Amino acid sequence: MEKFVEQLRSLAKRVETLKASIETEEATKTAIVMPFFQILGYDIFNPLEFTPEFTADVGIKKGEKVDYAILHEGYPVILIECKSINQHLTKHDSQLFRYFGTTTAKFSILTNGIEYKFFTDLEEPNKMDSSPFFSFKINELRDVHIAEISKFRKEAFDVDKITSNASELKYLNALKSYLVEQFENPSEDFVRYLVGEIYEGVKTKAAIEKFTPIVKRGIKQIVNEQVNDKLNAALKSTSDNKVTIEEPIEEVFENDGIITTNEELECYAIVKVALKDSIELERVFYRDNRSYFNILIDNNIRKWVMRVFFDRNRNYIILNDAPNDKERTLIEFSQPIDLLMYQDKIITTASLFK
Repeated sequence: MEKFVEQLRSLAKRVETLKASIETEEATKTAIVMPFFQILGYDIFNPLEFTPEFTADVGIKKGEKVDYAILHEGYPVILIECKSINQHLTKHDSQLFRYFGTTTAKFSILTNGIEYKFFTDLEEPNKMDSSPFFSFKINELRDVHIAEISKFRKEAFDVDKITSNASELKYLNALKSYLVEQFENPSEDFVRYLVGEIYEGVKTKAAIEKFTPIVKRGIKQIVNEQVNDKLNAALKSTSDNKVTIEEPIEEVFENDGIITTNEELECYAIVKVALKDSIELERVFYRDNRSYFNILIDNNIRKWVMRVFFDRNRNYIILNDAPNDKERTLIEFSQPIDLLMYQDKIITTASLFK
């Protein structure tokens, strides 16, 4: 499993390196999609197992072909439709939908090499659902994604087990997406429901408008408090690094004209939390300069893990995971806590300097 994870991480880096130079669907297949299924353990050069241009006749249309089909005992179990890395997938679901009902395949995958959408027939037998039960982006992999992807490895593939889990996974992801949207921009119905739990007055439109910013602020505070508790627990052994997300850490530090801001110190604390299980926290340091905020190992500038930039129009980090800036991973973020979404990438980068 460890080798499998490393191979996925390596492919993610490959995608970041190559995506600007890939212009066609065929190049996407060869450079990114086929290597992905090879990592899953399939013999991509054996047409009895991984068949290109698989015929999927649709009604009176004969000779309709899907890009790839994974076969088991001569029958397709997974259909794969590929698009160019430059295309969005939402426009192409109907094409795969037509293919699905004409074969014995239980799963279908739509991909552009970066995003992968997995479909099955939860709503009506032998008819592909209109929405995927699982999706991910190879350049934004999380542990939860890897756990689901691993179920599609050749050695672990079990139709019944994946199908039984697909329904729960689909609605769990739908719930998470809904809550994220409501946390960012609560709808009138969402606010009305919450107000009904705490307010005895008439829920007029004016009342809902009044409570909307309160709901939004309340949700933000709850999330920040939860994160802050975890940060402080993780940094308990180094109490001088304790932070509070909701309130300022302290006044900004200024040294020789270099200003270390609260946001930069939050990034430092969050990175330490991300690394707490992979490296001794006392080895993680920061150095600030006029252009960017450095996070490094052993207080050695040659062992820098991350550079944090707070520009006027965007915030971003650069990870020291390649020999030059052109190949290094650049990630934009909204607020420091967002860096936890890239914990795996941070750990992988830091491991280079152990």
